Amino acid sequence: MMPQLVTYRQRRRNGRWLRLYVPVLPVMLVLSPLLLLVGLAGLVACVVFRVSPVGALRGTGRLLCALPGTRFEMEYGRTAVLVSVR
Repeated sequence: MMPQLVTYRQRRRNGRWLRLYVPVLPVMLVLSPLLLLVGLAGLVACVVFRVSPVGALRGTGRLLCALPGTRFEMEYGRTAVLVSVR
C-alpha cells in the first residue's frame, strides 16, 4: 500500500511544536512533471550502469510499499524533529 500521509513535527527552540501534515497524492500530482524527468533520468542511469530497469522499478516499488509505519526521529539540543509516514 502506498503511503497516504506524512506527518512532520519539529520542536522549536522555544519549546513549541510545529506540525505539518502532508498528503502524498496531491503532492505527487503537483510534482508529476518533475516525476517524469526523474523517471527518464533513472532510465538513463540504468543504461549507463548496466542495471535492469525492471529490477530497479521493482525495488523502488518494494521500497515505497515498506514506507508506511516508518518513523524518523532526530534530537539535537533543544530542537527535535519527528517524521512519520502513514
